[in-house]
Amino acid sequence: MQERELRTPCFLVDEKKLIHNLEILKEVSSTSGCKILLAQKAFSMFSVYPLLAKYLAGTTASGLYEARLGYEEFGGETHVYSPAYREEEMDELLKYADHVIFNSPAQVRKYGEKVRSAGKQAGLRINPECSTQEGHAIYDPCAPGSRLGTTYAQFDESILPMLDGLHFHTLCEQNSDDLETTAQVFEEKFGKYLYNMKWLNMGGGHHITREDYDISRLVKVVRHFRETYGVQVYLEPGEAVVLNAGYLVTKVLEIVKNQTETAILDASAACHMPDVIEMPYRPPLLGAGKAGEKAYTYRLAGPTCLAGDVIGDYSFSEPLKEGSTLVFEDMALYTMVKTNTFNGMPLPDIVFRDCAGECRIVRRFSYDDFKNRLS
Repeated sequence: MQERELRTPCFLVDEKKLIHNLEILKEVSSTSGCKILLAQKAFSMFSVYPLLAKYLAGTTASGLYEARLGYEEFGGETHVYSPAYREEEMDELLKYADHVIFNSPAQVRKYGEKVRSAGKQAGLRINPECSTQEGHAIYDPCAPGSRLGTTYAQFDESILPMLDGLHFHTLCEQNSDDLETTAQVFEEKFGKYLYNMKWLNMGGGHHITREDYDISRLVKVVRHFRETYGVQVYLEPGEAVVLNAGYLVTKVLEIVKNQTETAILDASAACHMPDVIEMPYRPPLLGAGKAGEKAYTYRLAGPTCLAGDVIGDYSFSEPLKEGSTLVFEDMALYTMVKTNTFNGMPLPDIVFRDCAGECRIVRRFSYDDFKNRLS
């Protein structure tokens, strides 16, 4: 099937660009000695897990279902972290997880012995209280009052015999200079505990496959911890695995005028790319410019009843019309995992484009997918 034959809206993941990212990550792993895991919270298209598993060491999960998905469909190592675990899920979770990372000393005391008795490894997430983000507090685990991770003041040395490793995650689509800054603060506060640990997990948010990413600095940071403390270092990027490897293809349904011209699409910000509203975030659009940059400017919006279902203002060299096809870029990460069916909106098809340019529909959703999640 060719791209022009696809039904819209649809998510399209490109094999060639995916492999490009994976080759970079494999080289980083080989050069630095770290193990790289897929953060499933960003991308869980398990039909491509066999491809990813050729390059990555395993998966990370945020709870029971993600852990099971990684264990069953990806293989390799399965790591899980949650701010708090449900007691009734712990036995099943331990069937899938190799590393269970806790958020607080209290959770370690509650479940640590059970984890060890199951032959699995236990870790503690640290909050180094080192914020390197600007403007997006919703994605900043080191923001004041954060519930994520244990601060130095909360750390309890009595739990050390139950720990195999430490974990910190503070970044969001950032470069390695921010990792270096965070790692230095972490080491000053918690480095003394690493001598008795097996591993250190530096979390996600590393934009490793971005063109301007400083890979040599990342390698230097990883090697420092491996050589100084003798620990295995883990990285768990989500964005970097699928950066620029996915698209959301959509069509114009109608154009309405009220002070500005608005193109109503068959794709919805609220249902199909909620980060647009949450961050807020302006997704790149193939061939388009900023408002006023090109001859024809339109506000792009979704078809739901939500007044704020707006993607943003874009300009075009030619006027849009009913049936015009638009292609949003970098739409693999934090899209499919966050879609919803508000207003009864159909979920987009999921399509895979192979290296030969052929498209294959991986999943087509129906009314039953909407109905069965309600009652």
